[in-house]
Amino acid sequence: MIITDTHTHLYSEAFDEDRNEIIDRAIAQGVSRFFIPAIDSEYTKAMLQLEKDYPNNMFLMMGLHPTHVKDNYKEELKHVEDMLAKRHFYAVGEIGIDLYWDTSTLGIQQEAFKHQIRLAKQYKLPIVIHCRNAFDDIFEILETEKSDDLFGVFHCFTGTLEQAHQAISYNMKLGIGGVATFKNGKIDTFLNQIEIKHIVLETDSPYLAPVPYRGKRNESVYVIKVLEKLVDIYGISPEDIAAITTQNSKDVFKV
Repeated sequence: MIITDTHTHLYSEAFDEDRNEIIDRAIAQGVSRFFIPAIDSEYTKAMLQLEKDYPNNMFLMMGLHPTHVKDNYKEELKHVEDMLAKRHFYAVGEIGIDLYWDTSTLGIQQEAFKHQIRLAKQYKLPIVIHCRNAFDDIFEILETEKSDDLFGVFHCFTGTLEQAHQAISYNMKLGIGGVATFKNGKIDTFLNQIEIKHIVLETDSPYLAPVPYRGKRNESVYVIKVLEKLVDIYGISPEDIAAITTQNSKDVFKV
């Protein structure tokens, strides 16, 4: 059984003490494909080291995270451009809009999001979207950018059924993680109305650990708890959930 974690920050400082043990534990349990989203230029070196250490398991993205769109965002976007020109990445991400922490940067977040969507189209890559308190703003930009070469993953999807269908209409898979296991997560109440061909698994580790680890440091092996939740929701075997969601990830990331 091959399980894919489509969103995990394994280079995070939260794993500095036991990174290899965390990764090896996941691989031993069948979680053997890890997609690594970028945050900003400060993490690029650590991401490249992960790939060097686990060349068959780590698949890197490049992008500028919306909460890191600051005064120097143009320099950061130049870094993204330079890295995309230099070598292959599997997606442009994570990118998007986050209005939870700071609404004052909305204008430059929108600009950075649009710019990176166009970079993804230029390189024929998927995008991986980060959205927090910003569904309308995200959808407004996706509407203007929609085309056959716009596709990707709506990471950590926490919206409504209607928003799920809207995201899917823009050629997005839904990244389902620990929130699906929360009592107040809500998405578990309607996921069975979304065909599983639109779903990929993720952890967003070290954040958003699933029940029963909620509130603790998340890690990639815990994606199995998300898989088990989907077994309950869809009524199919763990092997089928793993196979279908891994194939979905291959369809998006082309690997």
